[in-house]
Formats: sequence, C-alpha cells, structure tokens
Amino acid sequence: MPNNTLSRPPKMKHNFRRAAILFSGGPAPAANAVISAAATSFLRSDIEVVGIKHGYARLMEYSAKNPMVEGQDYVMVDHKMLGRTRNSQGIIIGTARANPGKMVSHPSHLDDEQRSAPLKTVYDALRSIGVDLLISIGGDDTLKTANKFKMYQERLPPDAHRIPVAHLPKTIDNDYRGIDFTFGYFTAVDFLAREVRNLLADAEANRSYFLVESMGRSAGWLAYGVAIAGEASLVVSVEDIVGSYLTSEEVVIPKTGEKTTRPIMDMEKVIPRIVATMTAREREGKEYGVIVIAEGLAEYLPGSYLEGISRDEHGHINISAINLHSVFVELISQEYRRQTGGSRTLKGLQLGYEARCAKPHAFDVMLGSQLGVGAYRALVEKGLNGVMVSVSGQLQLEYVPFEDLVDPQTLVTVVRYIERDSDFQRLTRFLETYVDDGAELR
Repeated sequence: MPNNTLSRPPKMKHNFRRAAILFSGGPAPAANAVISAAATSFLRSDIEVVGIKHGYARLMEYSAKNPMVEGQDYVMVDHKMLGRTRNSQGIIIGTARANPGKMVSHPSHLDDEQRSAPLKTVYDALRSIGVDLLISIGGDDTLKTANKFKMYQERLPPDAHRIPVAHLPKTIDNDYRGIDFTFGYFTAVDFLAREVRNLLADAEANRSYFLVESMGRSAGWLAYGVAIAGEASLVVSVEDIVGSYLTSEEVVIPKTGEKTTRPIMDMEKVIPRIVATMTAREREGKEYGVIVIAEGLAEYLPGSYLEGISRDEHGHINISAINLHSVFVELISQEYRRQTGGSRTLKGLQLGYEARCAKPHAFDVMLGSQLGVGAYRALVEKGLNGVMVSVSGQLQLEYVPFEDLVDPQTLVTVVRYIERDSDFQRLTRFLETYVDDGAELR
C-alpha cells in the first residue's frame, strides 16, 4: 500500500476481462451511486463493465437464435456514461422482477435440468457476452437468486468457466439481515416524513386525521422511521402484533387439505388501541393527527379480509389488492363512533412508491458508493465469491457469505425485524401520545 494517504490504492493483478452489473426488483434512491461507484472501480482496473438492462428479464430469454444485443439488452459502460450519475435519480440500467431461481427451493432442485434451466440460460447469456464477474444489486429475493446462481455453477463440470458473484443489498424497507441500514432507506424516510408533516398540518387545520399505510412488507423499519421523522401520533407495525394484540385462526392448506393455524391480529384489541390514541390526544386539546401503519400488517389480517387475494411468485400476498388503509379507516371510524358517540374525519392513503426514485441525500450516496466499491474489492482485491457486501461503523466494508444469510435447505432469506424493546422501537413510544390503558404497544 502507498505511504501517501492521497494516493489511490494500487491496481490489483487479475485475469478478469469483463464484469456485469445487474439491478433487480423495486427501485431505491442512490441506485445510481451504487452502479456508478462499482463500474468506476472496475474500469479503473482495466476491467470492462457491462450494464445488463432490466434485471434478469432479457437474460432469461437468451438462446442461440435470440442472442444478446448491445444497446438493446446491455450497454458497455464507460466513464463518459457515468459522468455526474452518483446523485442522479432512477436506475441508469433499469430493473425488472424476473426470477430465474423461481423453481428452485431446495439444493436438490439444482440437479433437475428443468428446474435449473432458467439459471443455465442466464449463465449462457452472460458467457455469450464474455462476462467474468457478476455484481447483483437487489433485495432479498435477488440475494436468493444470486446464491442459487452460485450454487448452480458449483455443479458445472470442473473445466467450466465460473462467474464469481457479489451481491449488494437494496431495499427501502431496510429489513435486510447482514447490514444495519440499506442504501435508499434514509432518503425514503426523509421524503415520506415530509409528506406526513404536510398531512399533519392539513389535519390540524381541519381537526381531522390521516391514516398512512407505509411500504415495508415484512418489517416496520420504514413505518417507524417515517413516524419518528414525520412526528406522527402513532405507528403500528408487524413487530407490535404480540401479546394481547396477537391471536390465531385455523386454516386449511389448499394443496394438502391439512388444517393448521396462522397468526392474526386481534382486531378487537388493535383497533380500540388506535382509537385510544385519538381520544387521548383530544384530552390534550389535539383534535387531529396522523397514524402510520405498515403494509405488512396485511399478512396478519383475519382470513375474511384475504378471500380471493392472490400471491406472487415469491409467495407474497398481493398487498395492492387488499387496500389495507381503507380497511383500517372503516374499522377505526366505527370504533371511534362506538367509544365517543361522535365522528371524526379520517382519510386513508398509501405512501411509498413516491420515495423509491427520490433524489438521494448525502448519506445514501456515500453508503451506496461504498457498497459499489465493495463489489470490486470483494471480487478482485480479495478474490471472493458468493458474498454480500456490507458496512459497519464508519462505512467499514464487510463481506458476508451467502451461507450466513440463506437457509441451506429452503434457500430463503431471514427477515430482519425491529428488535422488541430495542431503543429504536422504544423511541417511538417516548415520542407518541401517551395512552395509559394497561396494554400499550411496545
């Protein structure tokens, strides 16, 4: 290493010719900071960079008769293309939700030619354009795909060319195991919190309430962050559905006909608790407020609210078909009338999509840039394969093996919830309107 702190680290010796960068899943602020920093790192070490357009979608369509076409299916990234992109909005190479690992849910499935065929197609497509390295950027589903792609290659003949892969974690939901905060999270919180503060001013002027359904499918990071920074009156997320707020119901598994139980919200406890916040605020002279709920609560709705609701290829409920905020608005209005004999205007809306391509603020640009550089350092400097790039402390790079993040049998990832009674969770309760009902959310 050079003694001069202003000197760039020396180039590493390597045999790589071309790296591919691929973005999959929903957008997130600072996506271009990640892509740009990663591409710049490889280019400055004389490694060509291919930007795969729109995730895995076109790779999965590849065949000898339908080859990859430059400009249409991928772009050759150069320094000119990357000029002033780190702070830009959107995703310069696009994205998609195509999933080549959809049919693989156990390691043995990788030995099944039909189940692993999409992964083979992706491998063949990348090799057809000379790719030696793969940088995967995306959420937990994309991490699962990256792991399956690595495992698929482990089953290739010994003399087959291997494409090492590094994954960069992305989600505004921040529910990623292996990293404290994902890029785009703080930008999304900041953007949505401003919206909540606008709604709060509107609610105060009209002596009314807004009920905001925040994105965040599995955990409450986004809802909590938005509530704290937006000065909301109350936040309720999946982490709060415990104790007296949790019950269960019997369900029948469609494929087997077997009966089992699933956890659900006790609506007769949760809804009155929300109304208790409203009436407590009224006693303080505040006839207005904003209540934030996490969209992941939809998974905890009783079955009567989920009839006819489909699930996607990853097994997720089609939340957009549920209209969770409308369900809560109706139930809260009814309960408020029951408790008080009066009425209070309550309007529901969903926030989240507006933030996914918001202009990134400084921290997310710095975090995203470090993750992008980390992809180069993992694959080229350290010669790693099958790792997720992470950071801790002062953006200190860490490399987490896929095996530490993915269940070895089911090949699924583990959601990172807000820890119960953690100082982060308790912060919201200190800031919210106090309700002395003997069964506080905690």
